[in-house]
Amino acid sequence: MSSGRKLRVAQVITRFNGGGGRVALNGALALPDGTYERAIVTGGVGMDSEPSGGRATGRDAVRYGDDAVANAAAGDLTPDAHRAGMEIVQVGPLVPQISPRDDLAALSTLTRVLAEGRYDVVHTHSSKAGVIGRLAAARAGVPRIVHTWHGFPFNEFQSWARRTAYIRLERMAAKHTDAFLGIGSETVTTALRLGLTTPERVRLSWPAVDVDAYAAAPGARAQARRRLDLPLGVKVVGSVGRLTFQKGPEIFAKAIARLPDDVFGLWVGGGPMAARLERLTAKLGIEDRMRWLGHSDDVAAVMPAFDLMAMASRWEGLPCVLVEAISAGIPLVATAVPSNQDLVLAGETGLLVPPEDPERLAGAIAAMLDDPAAADRMAERARARIGPWFSPAHLGAVLDETYRGTSRRPCRRS
Repeated sequence: MSSGRKLRVAQVITRFNGGGGRVALNGALALPDGTYERAIVTGGVGMDSEPSGGRATGRDAVRYGDDAVANAAAGDLTPDAHRAGMEIVQVGPLVPQISPRDDLAALSTLTRVLAEGRYDVVHTHSSKAGVIGRLAAARAGVPRIVHTWHGFPFNEFQSWARRTAYIRLERMAAKHTDAFLGIGSETVTTALRLGLTTPERVRLSWPAVDVDAYAAAPGARAQARRRLDLPLGVKVVGSVGRLTFQKGPEIFAKAIARLPDDVFGLWVGGGPMAARLERLTAKLGIEDRMRWLGHSDDVAAVMPAFDLMAMASRWEGLPCVLVEAISAGIPLVATAVPSNQDLVLAGETGLLVPPEDPERLAGAIAAMLDDPAAADRMAERARARIGPWFSPAHLGAVLDETYRGTSRRPCRRS
């Protein structure tokens, strides 16, 4: 591709929300001015979401522009992209859950959408859109196909058969991929070890976060606690993420139940486990000190209320929320899963605990709360590890180089 030509780039993602959605949006916004035409191609509303306008999802439909924004789920980032002048396309059958009928329809519809869009680059994110999007882009004759691994759909908590099937799907899609970005060092290492890519086609990347937006201003802690109407004198342990099996919210709640009565738990984020977690909270007898806050459009305003961030995830790539918490100066406890250890160095920049172990999670939280001086030292060391490569500007430069790169996919149409 000519380095001076304006390129049409489509970001394809199933759910345009959460950490993966924010990274995709921040990267697109940070591309060099005047050299790109940007589009967001997102999936339809899944079974655990509701359109913001309250209308039926219309899975067979393709929506564009204002209509796609109006049909977006709560917390979707398409309004932000639309205001920034990006093209918005919503492909109804591209839904998060596995559904052979929908998946075949999504492949056909997405192939048509990408061919009609005449994109120079298709950049896919997330597991479902990553596989279907790359196959569709190859069928549509897109010149350059890029994929970001924010993490992998396969993990140790799955059956051997499911894990093997997911790895085979990734290998198939990888044959139609010119370049990869891997969020976190362990993601890149796993990809190379499994033969999902060749060395010249993969580049290490980091979550792109507006660090300055999370730096707590004087008085932010008291203001956040007043806004949340928290009791005076409590120690607040917070977490941020969707209420899904991956994020381990039930493990977080069980850890809070093991802690003294002056420890208060806050979880920011909604999801399909919400009703189950309310029942669990009542069963554990912690309704008065465990709050499920649901989705928030302004996590930066909530985080200063935390004395400590505790992540109970069963698996991760490298979540944006870690960078956000570090930027806010909040001490960290996280599970020892890829690629958390890129930022949480055991005993140096935070504490690591095994996944699915509420007792050890509670123990690590207690250790940090009981020694605030040590917790603050770890938080300062963590902040020193956040360099400019975590900024949207750096990601924009990485994307520009990747989109105009010369690496080539193994399977390429003539």
